[in-house]
Amino acid sequence: MPRPTRPAPSPRTRVRRLPERAHYDADTIAAIVDAAMLCTVAFQLDGAVHAIPTIHWREGGHLYLHGAKASRMLKALTEGEACVTIALADGLVLARSAMHHSMNYRSVVVYGRFEAVTEPAHKLASLRAFIDGLYPGRWDTLRPITEKELNATSVLRIALDEASAKVRDWGVKDDEEDLDWPVWAGVIPLRTLAGEPVTEPDSVARSVPPTRFG
Repeated sequence: MPRPTRPAPSPRTRVRRLPERAHYDADTIAAIVDAAMLCTVAFQLDGAVHAIPTIHWREGGHLYLHGAKASRMLKALTEGEACVTIALADGLVLARSAMHHSMNYRSVVVYGRFEAVTEPAHKLASLRAFIDGLYPGRWDTLRPITEKELNATSVLRIALDEASAKVRDWGVKDDEEDLDWPVWAGVIPLRTLAGEPVTEPDSVARSVPPTRFG
């Protein structure tokens, strides 16, 4: 992946360890956010630091979360700074020496403060984007969400303005003197695939809907 020329948006997003793997452009960051289903959100609550994994989605220049209105985490995220991290493992890199084994990966770190999405139409549209992002076209087939359900759900978003990506997407880098060592070297790709669907016995519909994982 070619490195972009855009500088880090802030000192805390600048990649210091292996900076040649850094990417600060919006397209690279958005693609990684979209490819992942889970992020980890770090925040402070009652003087302690917490890091909670949760599902997310993206719309435009924002990363979105949702949860129960009573969630202590979601309340804390609107009251202080947060750090969101995403990591995807793309391949196992096997070298001729233990020290040069590595992993191909894509990761994103986002800093900032979450804001609540309170306008009902915006909340509804965001939840629809969340469902249809996982299961294309499914929202229109579902029992419509009720006003009570919408009111009981919090939707938060954080801008992707202060974010950085770090990527490794190449092969083995062995020492020249090790190249003749008689052991296999190369990359074993990793990917997420949908398994065999399990239909509920009382499901009226029997056909399985599509997902973004095929």
